[in-house]
Amino acid sequence: MLRAFVTGVNGQDGSYLVERLVDAGYEVHGLIRPVDVSAAVPVPGVVNHPGDLLDSERVADLIRDIQPDEIFNLAGISSVARSWAEPVITGQISGAAVGSLIHAAWQVGEASGKQVKFIQASSAEIFGNPQISPQDESTQIAPITPYGAAKAYGHHLVNVYRSRGLFAVSLVLYNHESPRRPPSFVTRKITQTVTRIARGTAAELVLGNLDARRDWGWAPDYVDAMVRAAAHDEPQDYVIATGVAHSVRDFVAAAFGAVGIQDWQERVRVDSAFVRPTDALEQVGDATRARTALGWSPTLGFDEIVARMVQTDLTAFDTDQPV
Repeated sequence: MLRAFVTGVNGQDGSYLVERLVDAGYEVHGLIRPVDVSAAVPVPGVVNHPGDLLDSERVADLIRDIQPDEIFNLAGISSVARSWAEPVITGQISGAAVGSLIHAAWQVGEASGKQVKFIQASSAEIFGNPQISPQDESTQIAPITPYGAAKAYGHHLVNVYRSRGLFAVSLVLYNHESPRRPPSFVTRKITQTVTRIARGTAAELVLGNLDARRDWGWAPDYVDAMVRAAAHDEPQDYVIATGVAHSVRDFVAAAFGAVGIQDWQERVRVDSAFVRPTDALEQVGDATRARTALGWSPTLGFDEIVARMVQTDLTAFDTDQPV
């Protein structure tokens, strides 16, 4: 039985990943912040360990005690907007903490002689405003946000420790969504507000830059890429993306379309307060390496992803659940 250690188990990707690993017969251990323990939804078969990524000694001790075969680091400050408000903590959690995790993985491997695989969830934000499109694994790393800079540090550490013999992989994940996406993200804000407008409890949707273009995929597909990368016989980095970009405006139109509202423009207002200091104009990825080496490909298209998120919010609203 393979043993996995997963950070960020109560996030969107973490929840899908631990379910996938349990179904595959893994012994799964998760790291969860002590303040989140009481609110976390338990996943049968997952042993959760209270701990904070900033407590490097605690994390290293856990990894030494658990002796995992695979480590998936999905935790971190996942909001670009929040990273502008809290750049230091973003750098510590999404960047520096990767060092304690990956070094502990390397130490376990050196001490035990076993192969420990380390999978880092990186981000397209490491590319900033790329000069080429689409981007692949050779694209220059040039972040323009605190979030991107923190992720770039972790991405570089993966390459450093891979050069020391660790099976270390960085997955450059482009935007990926699901009904489990928290409301703090613009995509879920859109689907939840559109639901309220459709049901008559909200009048307008207030957003920032409608013209930013992103490559949006389905979160379970991106978790599938993580599992495939860990199972592959060669450690290397992978861009995980659909290869198709859509604007925030497209996302809004698709969400309104899912509730039968076609004339939506007057229901949307742009507020400069929601515009980030800097924002990449367009990000779209080339996942050729993942398709070729891992046999990976996305399973859901853009419109279906948005429709599933909207339908989940409609169901929650109609059954008196919080939306």
